[in-house]
Amino acid sequence: MIRSGSPSPEDGATPAEFTTDDLPGLRGKGFALLIAATAIGLCGFAAVLPLVPLWAMRGGAGEFGAGSTTAAFMLTTVLTQLAMPWMLERGGYRWAFPVGALVMGLPTPLFALTTDLGPLLAVSAVRGVGFGMVSVAGTALAARLVPHSQVGRATGYYGLAVGLPQVLILPGGVALALNAGFATAFWITGMCSVVGALLAWGVRFADGGRNRAALRNPVRAAADTSGAPSGLPLLLALAAPLVLMLLTASAASAIITFLAIPFEQAAWMVGAALAAYALAVVTGRWTAGMLHDRYRRTLLLLPGTVGAVIGMTLVTAALWTHGGGGVGAGTAVLVVLGAMVFGLGFGAVQNEAVTLMLNRAGPSGYGRASAVWNIGYDAGAGAGAMLLGLLIQLFGYAPAFAVTAVALLAVVPLALTRRGSHPAP
Repeated sequence: MIRSGSPSPEDGATPAEFTTDDLPGLRGKGFALLIAATAIGLCGFAAVLPLVPLWAMRGGAGEFGAGSTTAAFMLTTVLTQLAMPWMLERGGYRWAFPVGALVMGLPTPLFALTTDLGPLLAVSAVRGVGFGMVSVAGTALAARLVPHSQVGRATGYYGLAVGLPQVLILPGGVALALNAGFATAFWITGMCSVVGALLAWGVRFADGGRNRAALRNPVRAAADTSGAPSGLPLLLALAAPLVLMLLTASAASAIITFLAIPFEQAAWMVGAALAAYALAVVTGRWTAGMLHDRYRRTLLLLPGTVGAVIGMTLVTAALWTHGGGGVGAGTAVLVVLGAMVFGLGFGAVQNEAVTLMLNRAGPSGYGRASAVWNIGYDAGAGAGAMLLGLLIQLFGYAPAFAVTAVALLAVVPLALTRRGSHPAP
């Protein structure tokens, strides 16, 4: 709500301070545009993740080189995310998402020009800058465009927008590339991000301009009374969910980046596993968001982490029993079931971690909380792809996935945390 005596968001001036009570919220056109921009724009992210490593392998790169394409993308993503809180607090909420979507989408067709590892790494690095902008801005906007009582559902909807397209895009992108050609797949996914940029730009014009205050400056009125920490205390408060995101995202990267390679001869099974994983992620994330708003606390952080351990263990068991060549029914069941169980756990951890961080940071710290959460996600994905690629080359697929499962098991105690789980006032 704009305070009396301060300019309105439609007159082009920056309001002195505001609360979120007057925002259109979940039913507003601005929030709907953000969800549509995310769902369409991030198709260019989801589809390319398994495609580029497979494209690099066809050019002669080994598993380490294939994993390095994901690592290069995630490295520049994380470096960009480190700067995003500073950018968002200085007007970046207005332009970060659409500009980032363009930076992510426009270079994508360049992948089709060569299978040489050097150019693939370079294009991946450029696209990572755009994704770093989109990921932090989108997560923060999902919270800023709604009242505080709707934050859990807003992050759940945002998770649906990120994850639901992956149900079709993750397996569909690989199928499209293998049947219609990699060039076609890269062009289509690149254009999706461009469309997402156009939709995101429309948020500031939606709902009669009522969202503009949230796009301009921090929520200072709410921050003054929230008692939220800042600086080093804030970082310490975010440490446990950050570590959980790092490890679960690393495990997710193992499934997305490498599952298609040892089972390339069973494309139907890989497609089913990736679809089951993607659908389970959005189911777990949406369920966690709904329960958070209903009970005003995190409930699924521990079950989600345990589910991720069980799922990764099942996939590891499938790799131990797979001797190359054809895939038996037992192996197929283990892979698909493991991917689904892991996806449920990972989705729950995603939403519980982001709401926990947002609650601990308070409204004035949404940009920082979003950056830390996304850094945990993307740094984990990038480091996981590179380290797992190295482990695979040294020891094989099954031992490398087993190490991932053990690492997940080691961080389960961090999911027992309850401190700061209640929403900021």
